[in-house]
Parts: sequence; structure tokens; C-alpha cells
Amino acid sequence: MKSYRKELWFEVRSRRAFINITPDVEECLRESGIKEGLILVNAMHITASVFINDDESGLHHDYEVWLEKLAPHEPVSRYRHNVGEDNADAHMKRQVMGREVVVAVTDGRLDFGTWERIFYGEFDGRRRKRVLVKIIGE
Repeated sequence: MKSYRKELWFEVRSRRAFINITPDVEECLRESGIKEGLILVNAMHITASVFINDDESGLHHDYEVWLEKLAPHEPVSRYRHNVGEDNADAHMKRQVMGREVVVAVTDGRLDFGTWERIFYGEFDGRRRKRVLVKIIGE
């Protein structure tokens, strides 16, 4: 069995964003040479997420509105975590959207359903953060 590991780095200028990282993950898969196995894509920061869904701008807008209703950023004083910080809402948004995804690799390709893409969700941007890609297989 082979193993491959790579870190993808992102620096989002805004506080929040959804970035389609499918092409980056596909490039990692090509570099790995693995044809059959599993790929793990993991946000390595507790205020960021990796998730799978459709790459459609209306859906991304709806996520933004929904997440802000669930865990509003302001007023920051509502959160105990925000003593000296202002990102408690980002931790909660990450919890809802998830830490990682696992995708099957078949014939050297991501074995997706229709419309599925991998996204990096940033909830407390304006600094450099990483995503781990780990692939195992043959």
C-alpha cells in the first residue's frame, strides 16, 4: 500500500468564504499515483471546515445566511470564548460544517456523486491556514 501527504495553504482576505478545492485535491491524487484507495481532506484549523456539496452560488449564499442565523458573529460579547477574541462564532460554524471528508478513489479519480465537489470553508479568515490531504491505496 502507498501513502501520500500534502498540505494545501489558504489565506482568505475576508472573514468568511467557501472555496472549491476539488482541482487542488485532484492534483494531489495525480501526484500520488494512487489508483484505488481513499483520500482524506482535513481542515487543520478549528475555525475552518472541509465539506462536500454543490458548487452553486445560491447555495453558498444560503449557507452564509443559515450559518449566521445559527451562530451570529455579533455581538461578540454574547460568547464567553470571545474574552480577548472575536471568533467564537467561527468555532461553532466549523462544528456544523464539519472537519473533514473522505472520498473513495477509483481508477485514479475521485469517486463522486453527481455535482459533488470538495470545499474549504473559512469562518475566521485573514490569516494563513492549511488543509491536509492524505491518500492511501494502491
